[in-house]
Amino acid sequence: MRTTAIALGAAALALALPAAAQNEADAPPSPGEIVAAAPASEWIAIAPEDLLVMTLAPDAEGDPREVVIQLMPPPFSQGWVENIRTLARAQWYDGIAVTRVQDNYVVQWGDPNGEDEAKAKPLPNGLSSTSETEYLSERRRSETTWLKTATESYAPHHGFFAGWPIAWNADNAWPVHCYGMVGVGRSYSPDTGSGAELYTVIGHAPRHLDRNIALVGRVVEGIEHLSSLPRGTGPLGFYEDPAQNVPIVSIRVASDLPESERPRFEYLSTEGETFARYADARANRRDPFFIVPAGGADICNIPVPVRRVGDE
Repeated sequence: MRTTAIALGAAALALALPAAAQNEADAPPSPGEIVAAAPASEWIAIAPEDLLVMTLAPDAEGDPREVVIQLMPPPFSQGWVENIRTLARAQWYDGIAVTRVQDNYVVQWGDPNGEDEAKAKPLPNGLSSTSETEYLSERRRSETTWLKTATESYAPHHGFFAGWPIAWNADNAWPVHCYGMVGVGRSYSPDTGSGAELYTVIGHAPRHLDRNIALVGRVVEGIEHLSSLPRGTGPLGFYEDPAQNVPIVSIRVASDLPESERPRFEYLSTEGETFARYADARANRRDPFFIVPAGGADICNIPVPVRRVGDE
């Protein structure tokens, strides 16, 4: 009798709820709910060797500012990635600054005196030479797993490789400029940059840069410390007054930090069942707020979920 009473009580409560609440309870899960329910087996740890910890000078209120960057995995941009590790381990980045903030485009950092040969900071030994051919990687479909998304004008195909947004054609594949991606500043071709000058995207995805410049990573935490900086008033968003430059205290490879200070992150496998459901939900929002599913999604509108772990 008690079980029957509970069942009847639940039925009465359901009848008493507004129709909207009942519909919401029965609605398909949102992308965030799908990710939250992902099994532990579908999360992949990011190696400390693949993380950079960038410490900016404290903000105007004295609060600390830290940005964590995940470096690009093979086969993409490895010459630049190794240079960045070399620069970080030589502590070359310590004391440089954010010198450019262009609205709806990029934040850029490097040596404020880099254009003055007499004052420029000497680069460390051991940096690799890089070539424009390395903007692309040979497409080896049989060796990789791809999840295809909507085709766009920038490339015949788009999808994900090992947790990264990728475009490809019949011969080559390349990473794409989504929000938060980190690239290498350079001068005119054939210069490809060394990794001493870097930028991150803080606006609408500048996909016209794909295959024209090296992408080496993405910001996984702390993007707000860069995207909220005052915009530069000089050409291309450079700060006209050197006093506006935002000092960078240090950039370290996470594996070089004491173990207790290493940030730990995981990304959701782009090869698993959860990510396939998540990508579909991003392209076809069915949760209660949405009226008409879009039927597709830009590659940059399916950000790969990344989470910090181990801070409990």
